Amino acid sequence: MKRLVLGFGLTLLLLNLSPSTNAQEPKTSSDDSSAVRATVTNYIEAYYTGDARRMEQTLHPHYLKHMIHGTIPMREKTGVEMVREVRTHGAADIPQAQRTEQVSVLDVAGNIASAKLVTPGWVDYVTLSKTGGEWKILSVVQQIEN
Repeated sequence: MKRLVLGFGLTLLLLNLSPSTNAQEPKTSSDDSSAVRATVTNYIEAYYTGDARRMEQTLHPHYLKHMIHGTIPMREKTGVEMVREVRTHGAADIPQAQRTEQVSVLDVAGNIASAKLVTPGWVDYVTLSKTGGEWKILSVVQQIEN
């Protein structure tokens, strides 16, 4: 009888330690998805309106942007340069009717996320990092339309 109880207990222990075949991937928090979308929306709206403070709030300290535009050699821009440009130039020289954006959250995995930003003149692929409970834009790869 002791052997039966011991065998049964060992079986239960092994079943609890083995990975479940019905395990599901953790679902993306809708709060994180909403926060990622809000960060990217704030980023583009800060650019459109020339709001350097708002722009700066969206950027990670290690922000880097790569711009791809036809045959022009790839260019890079740091967060400091991006904020300075917005502060210096003010609102974007884009008619109000064309200041539109479509933000798609592509993935959220723990403290990193990716999103796609589509505007009438370019497409940005955005990588974000959650730092101190806030989503910040770490990098952007931008394809500028001709």
